Amino acid sequence: MSIVYINLRKDKALELTNLWNKEIGGSFPLREELFYQNSFDDVNVLLEGSWIAVDEKNQNAAGFVISKVWKEDMECIKSKKDMGHIQVLLVASEYRNKGIGSELLKRSENALREARVKTILLGQDPWHYFLGIPSEFELTEKWFKKRGYVKYGEEYDMYCNLAATKPLELPSFPDVKFRMLDKEEKEDFLAFLNRCFPGRWEYEAIHYFQRGGTGREFVVAEKKGQIIGFCRINDSRSPFIAQNVYWAPLFENEELGGIGPLGIDGNERGHGYGLAIVQAGMYFLYKRGIKNLVIDWTGLVDFYGKLGCRVWKRYTKYKKELSR
Repeated sequence: MSIVYINLRKDKALELTNLWNKEIGGSFPLREELFYQNSFDDVNVLLEGSWIAVDEKNQNAAGFVISKVWKEDMECIKSKKDMGHIQVLLVASEYRNKGIGSELLKRSENALREARVKTILLGQDPWHYFLGIPSEFELTEKWFKKRGYVKYGEEYDMYCNLAATKPLELPSFPDVKFRMLDKEEKEDFLAFLNRCFPGRWEYEAIHYFQRGGTGREFVVAEKKGQIIGFCRINDSRSPFIAQNVYWAPLFENEELGGIGPLGIDGNERGHGYGLAIVQAGMYFLYKRGIKNLVIDWTGLVDFYGKLGCRVWKRYTKYKKELSR
């Protein structure tokens, strides 16, 4: 068997999508549209660290790796510039234990090191698929541990059946109103995020509006005419496939909705507004006819449990510090 390594190419997208779905599609079904969005159209992909292993005999893809660094020139992501990410590393089962995964990882790490990355995270990249290693991939955890990756926490996706949490009502406070964001409030909303939640949430909101977002994906809490909190909600009509609806094909003919991220101005916490804005998000999604809901990337299991949510998927976070 002879394996050659080529850089990530769009003409291989369908073949790599099929490889993914053959290996892990039962738990994480990948749509080609999502693959393009997250892995081919993202400007943060580090091509020098993204490779496909090809069997020279039959020209089949034996595996691939995709690496990322934060490339965009935005104030909100400056603190992430020394972080690199391995978005995915996958080898077809019939090609495993032949050194292909190790070679793909070596090429990825070398390119990330050349890009002056100090810390590599598994997943958590811009336009990510995973928050770490999914809990069912125990052998994958052992494989990365042997190669110097260190566990540093866990994250969860949570699921809620909205039909079982009725009656769903819009929360009511004497001085706070929960409503959908109007597109004319774009600049005020981005200013709120910049002030209260600078970083990834602001970055994602900027991209949301750049892609034609109108505000229908954001519930806001308003007090005395000012935005004091927000909650992102997603469905199939959102301007891009959002993180909490990535795995919608698992729900077959029923639409999946998503909630998150969300946050309340630090000066307004301690009044129950946080839980209330989640409830408001659930209310608006249910009004759209959505019964299945996923909240992604959270450690607040007890918090969301108060609204009937349960842990759906678990991820273990791993990182590696690069030496020069």
